[in-house]
Amino acid sequence: MSLRLILTRHAKSDWNNPLDTDHQRPLNPRGQRAAPLIGRWLAEKGYLPQEALISDATRTRETWGLLSAAFPAPVPARFERALYLAGADVMLRCLGTAKSQSVIMIGHNPGIATFAEMLLAAPVAHPGFARYPTCATLIAEFDAPDWSGLRPGTGRALDFIVPRELDQS
Repeated sequence: MSLRLILTRHAKSDWNNPLDTDHQRPLNPRGQRAAPLIGRWLAEKGYLPQEALISDATRTRETWGLLSAAFPAPVPARFERALYLAGADVMLRCLGTAKSQSVIMIGHNPGIATFAEMLLAAPVAHPGFARYPTCATLIAEFDAPDWSGLRPGTGRALDFIVPRELDQS
């Protein structure tokens, strides 16, 4: 069976309020524009998740809300505290609990960039892949019966995009 992972870093966040903790930081205007662009791109390309695993930080929740609004139907989402600033090992364990064939995961750097690189058999030939900028999105496929058996280095990159490539404003 083929499994599909949509791996998205949260959109650009706001650092302007000194009273916000890192966990509470919301999206800034650029992030609020980028997330819907990625959502529309996913929908137009047919990269629709059946399940969402999202860090419980404010900026990842907001990214999910804006991104998923472009989908034709609601997608069940789990907001996971463990994904907040998670490393690749924690992200892999969390993904192992997914039940659907197509899953989106929204998290943070540097963990998400490390996780993306770890999962793929070959790196993506894109200048932004190594640094995984805000709202960057990887589409990867795996030949595995379920997520619990996923092994590093087995994924095939189908697509990779950053919002700047979609922003026409």
